[in-house]
Amino acid sequence: MTRPVRGDAPRAEPAPPPTGRAAIDRNGPPLLEVRDLAKHFPVRRGSFGRVRAHVRAVDGVSFDLWRGETLGLVGESGCGKSTTGRALLRLIEPTGGDVRFDGQDVRALDRTGLRALRRRMQIVFQDPVGSLNPRLSVGAMLEEVLTVHGLGLPNRRDRAVELLERVGLSADHIDRYPHEFSGGQRQRLGIARALSVEPDFLVLDEPVSALDVSVQAQVINLLQDLQAELGLTYLFIAHDLAVVEHVSDRVAVMYLGRIVELAEASALYAEARHPYTRSLLSAVPRPDPVGRASRSRIVLEGDVPSPIDPPSGCPFHPRCPHPAKDASCRGIVPGLEGRAESGRGGERVGHFVACHHPYHGTPAP
Repeated sequence: MTRPVRGDAPRAEPAPPPTGRAAIDRNGPPLLEVRDLAKHFPVRRGSFGRVRAHVRAVDGVSFDLWRGETLGLVGESGCGKSTTGRALLRLIEPTGGDVRFDGQDVRALDRTGLRALRRRMQIVFQDPVGSLNPRLSVGAMLEEVLTVHGLGLPNRRDRAVELLERVGLSADHIDRYPHEFSGGQRQRLGIARALSVEPDFLVLDEPVSALDVSVQAQVINLLQDLQAELGLTYLFIAHDLAVVEHVSDRVAVMYLGRIVELAEASALYAEARHPYTRSLLSAVPRPDPVGRASRSRIVLEGDVPSPIDPPSGCPFHPRCPHPAKDASCRGIVPGLEGRAESGRGGERVGHFVACHHPYHGTPAP
């Protein structure tokens, strides 16, 4: 096995893109480079507010993201997915690590430079109600974004209409207020607002988790159409692995602030190697109308450890069901390691797992 040196992010060969999208070129530099990203929140106690401990919400995350690619980021609630997305954009300040967007050091930017960069890096939030100003009409909201970013176009209202129509709404909606829309329509408004400044990269933070299944499909199809049309790059944060499988080129699995597995979506769903990933996949409903499929549910014992006091060694070892679990799991933190695999054009390293005893050659349950 080969292990990337500290500061390097796992790299993968391109996979065939979904229909309607151009092939992802991973020969050039990534659009987004993340190295050892960390975010620790202080825990203050006592009348003087002294820092007694830190919540290690994100604890050393590294990955690359290429133009036109979708990276799915999955894991249980509280594992650090949303914190990772917000730290990338500096909506919250990272504690440590490096973030480079198109070669530019995001953490080194002052307020003016960060505002300019945010025209290219936007976010769509999970809760469309909480992210839309209820006192502004749809048209006023979109025009305000253009003004804030210095896009004082003389035809801002026409631009707002164009954005509404691009996300599947009507020009008649421009004078309505957020409370007059359904949940799916409000999420389309959030997407329109993010697109208003013509970004290259979107953090999609649980964009469909609050929607009905039929509406989820409509919004996901919209996001995929926009990606094919505009060449957008997505970090798709979710806990629903069935949705992530459908939209992602690669998938990163997080546990307790760390990435424990990273691979092309097809490879990860066919042959997950980390015990945690396998337990998550075992809970994904699969269509089986005649009841012939045989699969076992992997139930994890105990609760997720506290990020204030994470366990020594592998953070997953207190709940790990792997029969080969041993003392090394309790004492040594595993690195994210990849195995050389044959692929188009020769050997490649495409599947990374942070485990002392990863599964190999056995399909996921």
